[in-house]
Amino acid sequence: MAALGALRERRAALEQEWALRVPQLRTAAVVPPPTDLVRPEVSESWMRSLPTVDPGLSSAPPARREPAWTRSPLYRPVADLAGELRSITEDAGFVAAVTDEAGTIVWTCGGRVMRRRAERVNFAPGGRWDEGAMGTNALSLALRTGRPSTVFSAEHLVAALHGWVCYCAPVRGADGRVLGVLDLSTTWDRSHPLALPTVRTLTSAIEGRLRDLEREGRPRAADRAGRVELTCLGAASAARDGARLHLPPRQVEILTLLALEPEGFSPDRLHDALYGDRPVTASTFKAEVSHLRRALDGAVATRRYALTAPVDCDAVRVLRALEGGDTATAVRLYRGPLLPASEAPGVLAWRSRLEVVLRESVLASTTADHALSYGKRAPYDAEIHEHALRLLPAADPRRPLALGRLAAALDD
Repeated sequence: MAALGALRERRAALEQEWALRVPQLRTAAVVPPPTDLVRPEVSESWMRSLPTVDPGLSSAPPARREPAWTRSPLYRPVADLAGELRSITEDAGFVAAVTDEAGTIVWTCGGRVMRRRAERVNFAPGGRWDEGAMGTNALSLALRTGRPSTVFSAEHLVAALHGWVCYCAPVRGADGRVLGVLDLSTTWDRSHPLALPTVRTLTSAIEGRLRDLEREGRPRAADRAGRVELTCLGAASAARDGARLHLPPRQVEILTLLALEPEGFSPDRLHDALYGDRPVTASTFKAEVSHLRRALDGAVATRRYALTAPVDCDAVRVLRALEGGDTATAVRLYRGPLLPASEAPGVLAWRSRLEVVLRESVLASTTADHALSYGKRAPYDAEIHEHALRLLPAADPRRPLALGRLAAALDD
């Protein structure tokens, strides 16, 4: 009972502090220094959130696209631990959630009562819990800081969450990249000191399972034989079995088109994709294909031109990410225009398609990082820089960068 009384006192003090500070922040008044009640990371998050998030929100906004949970790298590791997660949440009166790297919930579990309560604030698959959408909460803090986070009661910016306490930890892939967040949440009066260590332990288990799955899925040397690695975004290079292929530009164009269209080309269609209306003889065209076939040890089919060896192409990875609604991965992998020196009609068409789809995905995203990252590759795209500025809170230190890019684009 003493512990519950202390929690009630803490909650009341936080509510009082929240009632005092939020109006001051919203009216851009002088911000008082953080107190012992409000931790600096919480206070700073309030300041970032208030320009775009209404504390009176009743629930988290929905994502524009249905989350592609079954295609997430976290799907199998979480599925393997789902029984343990359900047992913990049902026994302790919690609800568990997993987000993607952007803060959208992709999976939840828990007892029926807690899940119903969570669903009232859209703490459910498809709900957006990034800082720009839902203000200060443990999920957004864990994503932003890359560290485990707890947010208690009135530390949440949105008043509808003041009845909750949330414990989170980011989940990292083998390359160190944050793939999402694991969260355990419950009502504030069920706050427990072991909840955050439990989240850390479960996160470590998920990360361990990720490493196991990567080792299991890593191709054997025999499986890698003949694999082609093709870089065609912002540059042009190819390798086979780890050895650089010294291909002339025309053969890189052919390889790129075959990688982007694995079903292959008829001879006439590939000729048109390479030369358009230029008067290039069939013998010249066939010689280029034959040279590429020899460079790949015969890995180009003859009647219908198609690759018969596995190919790892950066442009194909970007396309797959976009098709799966994964804008963050697409932006991260995009290194520039497709074969920027090429004038082949087929390459020009694919270059335009990639740029249009990626640009529209960035403009549809409500994550400022996407616009900032893509903006590095599109310095003259004023609309992208304006979009980044709309998404960045007034106090965000990256605003001058976006402003500078916009000014340069408008002066060009």
